[in-house]
Amino acid sequence: MTADATAPALPTPVPGLDDLVGYALRRAQIQVFQHFVEQLAAYDLRPAQFSALAIIHDTPGITQAELARGLAIEPPQAVPLLNKLEAMDLAARVRSKADKRSYGLYLSKAGETLLAELREVAAQSDAAATANLSDGERAQLLGLLRKVYGA
Repeated sequence: MTADATAPALPTPVPGLDDLVGYALRRAQIQVFQHFVEQLAAYDLRPAQFSALAIIHDTPGITQAELARGLAIEPPQAVPLLNKLEAMDLAARVRSKADKRSYGLYLSKAGETLLAELREVAAQSDAAATANLSDGERAQLLGLLRKVYGA
């Protein structure tokens, strides 16, 4: 079935959904995420790759499995993500001296430089995507979301 230009619009609010936290979170996440995706497109990166750069920067030597946990993804999903970061010369896997079976993850100089720029892009994107919130509302929302996910 294809979308029809004459299809009726969804009612606003959507009965049975608008009172669900998960529905509201997902709708907000789509808006914020899409704005950030558009900003990162100029760098040929996705939000998960940005997050990986930030995590590696803050925990140099982190293992691939630890990174996957930090990103809330399965370890095999981290492989193509890291492959791309390595191919772009933004990060490197370095064999552990203590455990030759393990590799630590580190940012390259290019990765550190780009991450500094991307942090600014992320902050600007986040501010633009939540522009209809006051500073107090934004702080309150962040606090409540952290409470929900247990941070």
